[in-house]
Amino acid sequence: MSGIDALFTPFHCKSLHLPNRVVMAPMTRNFSPGNVPGENVAAYYRRRAEGGTGLIITEGTCVGHPAASAYPDVPFFHGEAALAGWRRVVEAVHESGGLVAPQLWHTGAMRGIGAPGQTIDPWPEVPAHTPSGLLLPGREHGHAMTQADIDAVVAAFAQAAADAQALGFDAVEVHGAHGYLIDQFFWEGTNRRSDAYGGSIAKRTRFAAEIIAAIRARVGGDFPIILRFSQWKLQDYGAKLVTTPGELEQFLAPLAEAGVDIFHCSTRRFWEPECAGSDLTLAGWTRKLSGKPSILVGSVTLEQDFIDEGKRNIGTHAEPASLRNLGELLARGECDLVAVGRSLIPNPDWPKLVAAGREHELRAYDKRDLETLV
Repeated sequence: MSGIDALFTPFHCKSLHLPNRVVMAPMTRNFSPGNVPGENVAAYYRRRAEGGTGLIITEGTCVGHPAASAYPDVPFFHGEAALAGWRRVVEAVHESGGLVAPQLWHTGAMRGIGAPGQTIDPWPEVPAHTPSGLLLPGREHGHAMTQADIDAVVAAFAQAAADAQALGFDAVEVHGAHGYLIDQFFWEGTNRRSDAYGGSIAKRTRFAAEIIAAIRARVGGDFPIILRFSQWKLQDYGAKLVTTPGELEQFLAPLAEAGVDIFHCSTRRFWEPECAGSDLTLAGWTRKLSGKPSILVGSVTLEQDFIDEGKRNIGTHAEPASLRNLGELLARGECDLVAVGRSLIPNPDWPKLVAAGREHELRAYDKRDLETLV
């Protein structure tokens, strides 16, 4: 069996039974006026389920904490109207034969740094919540969280996960990547705390581990919990949580013990080795060290970066790339699932096209596709 053939074999984790190993990566859309996902959102995810995606992970959706949101028209995962909207999304995906998990999100220090005059959700007076009041090392921004703040955010994540299970979602993903709140606790550059939540890499995982454990207590043992993490940050592409396999193991162990079932390893280029002296990717090392399934992600079937490294602007488009590197990694068993992001925007039938050997028909991604996201 070739590596690409392996992409279209079943995957099982607890109550999650996928027909293939293709995952839709979470992508922020800003298409939910009033923070409520509407029929357009349900139609968008329905179309990707119809196209054969095994598991859809939704765009980031804000938990029920006043400082969770940072951007306009991002959906909430609390409140009667928003939860009713998400129920319609679940129904649409299930009717099309797909499975779906919400990505639960708290933006932390990213709150309030958007465009001048931008209105942020119903609580514009609430400051950004951060581990140590920092957006970047040495750059103050926001409110350093007290124990009461930490407890409130942990409870908000747990409630959101319980609501997701009650709505019929098939799993949940916790957003612990890209410089948002949980990642701000992970990263030494923004976590300067001297209490139990700061210091060593293992201590800096405590906040996330408490969130995972609280979710597990609410959803039971069979409901899958996914954690997305990354080395890089929106604030600093060169940032590193860890630099060696030993440090990565110290990072992963408390999270796996707390209840993470699948690690979603966010990189900008999925094929690049993570540590010096080894060809293993971040997903490969994570799988090896944690013993947990891993999701590989980062420019799958794309050749150009979404963000220009020099100008930090959104690129106009990216071309479909060869699947050779992906096939080789799958054949080596470096990951269990593959998350596809931007390429699923112009190609909702991505899984069917690739499975049929018709990848040459994949359309190039162009940011103008964002105007017609169904």
